[in-house]
Order: sequence, then structure tokens, then C-alpha cells
Amino acid sequence: MKKLFIAVLFVSAYFLLNTAGVFAQVVYITKYKSEADKVIYVSRYKSDANLVVYETKYKSEAAPMSGVWYYTKYKSEADWTIYFTEYKSEADIVVYYTKYKSEAGWNN
Repeated sequence: MKKLFIAVLFVSAYFLLNTAGVFAQVVYITKYKSEADKVIYVSRYKSDANLVVYETKYKSEAAPMSGVWYYTKYKSEADWTIYFTEYKSEADIVVYYTKYKSEAGWNN
């Protein structure tokens, strides 16, 4: 029983650590698509977006799954390295930028 508990604990920890950065919000913009973790298309329409993004000037405001993005100048600080594309069909995530922090988040 103890071995089963330890195995479940290790498997849970593995999945938790591997998915922790999936919804991170500190981002670095790259010029190269091959370097990007996520390819982003910016929509003019909120209804098209998977994610509504609010840009913040403060790193401390960025939080997982919040839609509040802080852009960093240093790749090593980033949770996501993103590349902006002009084509929606190439995108992993479609975003819409908002002026209001309260609107930020994932669209269901």
C-alpha cells in the first residue's frame, strides 16, 4: 500500500510540474517561430479569441490563467516564449487585447 501511495505521489508531482507553465503569464517575444513555445495570432474581435489579454507594467500582477501578461526583456525570466503570426491558421492561441484588467482571461 505504501509503494502504491509513493507511486501515485510521484506521478502526480510529475504531471503537476510539467503542466505548471502551461498557463503562465510572463512572456518573452521572439522573432523566430522555431524558438516559440506558443504561436499567437491577435484578433480584432473579442469573440474570436481563446484568451483576452491585459498587458501590465508590473511582473507581480501576472498570474497563471489570469490573462494578465507581463512582457519581459529576458528570455530566461519568461514562462512562455511567444511568436506573433499574421495568420490565424498558424496560431496555437488567438488573443484579443483589452484595456480593462477585469476582462482578462480565457474564453470558454
